Amino acid sequence: MPTKSSPVIVWFRKDLRLADNLALLAAVEHGGPVIPLYIRETSSGPLGGAQEWWVHHSLASLSAALEKCGSRLLLRSGNAEETLRRLIAETGADAVLWNRRYEPTGMATDKTLKEALGDDGLTVRSFAGHLLHEPSRVQTKSGGPYRVYTPFWRALEGGEEPHTPADAPQSLKAPETWPKSEKLDDWKLLPVKPDWARGFSEIWTPGENAAREKLDDFIDGALKGYEEGRDFPAKDATSLLAPHLALGEISPAAVWHATKGLSRHIASNDISRFRKELVWREFCYHLLFHFPELDEKNWNDSFDAFGWRDDDTSFNAWTRGMTGYPIVDAGMRQLWKHGTMHNRVRMIVASFLIKHLLIDWRKGEKWFRDTLVDADPASNAANWQWVAGSGADASPFFRIFNPILQGEKFDAEGDYVRRFVPELEKLERKYIHKPFEAPKEVLKKAGIELGKTYPLPIVDHGKARERALAAYAAVKNNA
Repeated sequence: MPTKSSPVIVWFRKDLRLADNLALLAAVEHGGPVIPLYIRETSSGPLGGAQEWWVHHSLASLSAALEKCGSRLLLRSGNAEETLRRLIAETGADAVLWNRRYEPTGMATDKTLKEALGDDGLTVRSFAGHLLHEPSRVQTKSGGPYRVYTPFWRALEGGEEPHTPADAPQSLKAPETWPKSEKLDDWKLLPVKPDWARGFSEIWTPGENAAREKLDDFIDGALKGYEEGRDFPAKDATSLLAPHLALGEISPAAVWHATKGLSRHIASNDISRFRKELVWREFCYHLLFHFPELDEKNWNDSFDAFGWRDDDTSFNAWTRGMTGYPIVDAGMRQLWKHGTMHNRVRMIVASFLIKHLLIDWRKGEKWFRDTLVDADPASNAANWQWVAGSGADASPFFRIFNPILQGEKFDAEGDYVRRFVPELEKLERKYIHKPFEAPKEVLKKAGIELGKTYPLPIVDHGKARERALAAYAAVKNNA
């Protein structure tokens, strides 16, 4: 490290926290002034609209936390290298520290920066923290990447424990003079006209403190019975930690260690099931690390010849939650209202787009990337490819969800549908997932007029299934 009199720049990215932030900890241990920085990078492309809302509030939370430590958060926008060089010149900093990121654009930027700044005699150090284990170090016995989840899980479960999370610093040494900072409000990350994110705050509070509270609440509540409860969208049975992890408001190591020593009052299968979800996130990053074009190219290139349909009308109906299949529509409207969707329903709506409508999974992936507060470059791409059958260790394409049966199985009382599709609120339980089969008098009693107050199905399930299987057979036979 450089001399203790020189400032150290800590570049925050997807690690918007003070606790278990190894780059920040290293800067504090150095003993000199610390300059926290967040760059709104032009080279990495814009965030999705929903995640911009989250980042605004998360940065405000991080800024407040830093001020309590006697510091502040500098905001700059532009090219990362140019921005850092200007700040180095302004402050006399001779070190830049950051925590690693693993999406292709970010990795390329960091590699170039590390070499360029290092050639100028600056100290540049990067640290782990966004994942439990570095993807470059997790290998099969033959030395290659994992392609199947189960052996990947076994390797991580039986391997070295993730590092013990570090506490947040109580104070940070400030520089003699603070450089100028841009104003967060000037970035205009929040939607105004219209404020389509107004429903987000009903369930979300971005920031590190909220992330820790979410974890504590989950461990004290929904973790018990998680293995079964997580599949039912009407229940509050999931952790809701995904957006906090995506922006690094809490580290996966902190989540992992919080589940240790709980087997006395929580069944081991519930703990294991939750940890497997955390490791699935790791697996997705493992795939992205070794296959950087995961969001654009089929992992299994035999799907390159698949006959996708170009159908904007059906795609728009899907995005608006107007397909005529209540469980699908409820999920898509939950996405609009809260910037999230229950994990089981995500699979249902993705399957519907890909297999019922034969619309390219990449269109769905891009839509989720823009509308999810937990949009994640690895998980989003890997999960869409998993549903499509084109991904690593994927669900086979011929596994085609019946949206009616899925609804009846996982939302038997229709509570989830009634919450997000209010025009069906008064429909009796027997028909809540198939209003198109309800007698006229039942529909009239519920105040429903199909085709007017609620759409008729945009596609027949049976015919769509046959069409999808035929399209898959054509690819399989020509492979």
